[in-house]
Amino acid sequence: MCDSYKEHKMATHTQGTVVPSKPFSAEKLAQQLHEAMDGLGTEEKPIIDVMASHDNKQRQEIALSYKTQFGKDLRAELKCETSGNFENLLVALLETPINYDAKSINDAIKFVGTDEGALIEILSSRSKVQIKSIKAAYKTLFNSDIEKDISSDTSGHLRRFLVSQLAAGRSDDVTVDAGLAAKEADELFAAGEYQVGTDESVFNRILTVRSYPQLLATFNAYKVKHGKEIETAIKSETSGYLEDGYLAVVKLARSVPAYFAERLYNSMNRPGTKDSTLIRVIVTRSEIDMVQIKSEFERKYGKSLASFIKGDTSGDYEKLLLALIKEK
Repeated sequence: MCDSYKEHKMATHTQGTVVPSKPFSAEKLAQQLHEAMDGLGTEEKPIIDVMASHDNKQRQEIALSYKTQFGKDLRAELKCETSGNFENLLVALLETPINYDAKSINDAIKFVGTDEGALIEILSSRSKVQIKSIKAAYKTLFNSDIEKDISSDTSGHLRRFLVSQLAAGRSDDVTVDAGLAAKEADELFAAGEYQVGTDESVFNRILTVRSYPQLLATFNAYKVKHGKEIETAIKSETSGYLEDGYLAVVKLARSVPAYFAERLYNSMNRPGTKDSTLIRVIVTRSEIDMVQIKSEFERKYGKSLASFIKGDTSGDYEKLLLALIKEK
C-alpha cells in the first residue's frame, strides 16, 4: 500500500483487492503493454491484466520503464489507443494517489455544475497528511489555490464545512475522551434541537476537528443522553449538500467501508451511471479496503458489487472494473 494512502484504522483490519505482484519486472510488463498497442488494433486483455494485477507503485515503475524503453509516455499511448470510460479508468490508474485526488477535486469544480458529492467524499475521508499533500499537488498541477477555487465554487455553510476540512486540522489521536464526548453531545443537541434555528458553527467545529474515534464516542453519547441518533438530528436540522457533508462524517466515523459501499451503490442505483464516482471509488479504495467494501455492499444491499457493475457497465470498462475488485 502506498504510504500516502494509509488510513486511520476504523476497523481491526482492512484489505485491498489490488496488492503488489511478485515476481515483478517493470521492463517485461512495459514490453507486454507495448506489444498490445503496437501495430493495427489494440489487444485490450493484456492491458487489463497488467493494470489490474499491480499496485500503484508498480504501475509507476512500469510507466517509467515504458518511457525509457520506447521513448513514449504510457498515459498518452493508452489515451490514443482506448476511449470512453475504459480510457478514463486506465488513466486514473496511472495517476499517483495524491495527484489523482487533486485532479478529481479540480474536475469537480471546473465544469458547469459543481460535483459537491466528490468534494465531500475526498475531503472527509482523507487524513490530515493526505489533505496537506493534496493542497500542495493542486498548486503544482493547476498553479492555483485549492481553497480559493473551492470557495469560489461553493457557498454558505457548505463552503465553511469544506474550507474547514481543507484546513487539515482533524485530530489523529486515537484515544477517546469520554468526558469530552458527553460534553460535545450536549453541545450538538443545544445547537440543533434545543433552540429555534440551527447553530451550524457548532456542528462544523466538532465534526471537522475531532478524530473519528472521538466522534463515534460523541455520537454514542448523543444517543444515550438524548434518545436519538445524531443522523436524525442532522436530517431534521440541515438539508441539501450541507446535510450530505455532515452525514458523510458520521458514516465515516461508524464504518469507512460501509460509507464507500453506499457511494458505489448510489453511483449505480439511478438512471444513468455516475461513472466518475464509480471510477474514483474503485481506484482509490482498491488497495486499501475493497475486500471490506464488497462485504458491506452485499450485506447492505443484498446483491454483490460485481452484479451491480455487470448490470451498469459493459465491454472492456466492465472487465477492468471487475478485475480491480477481483471478480469475474
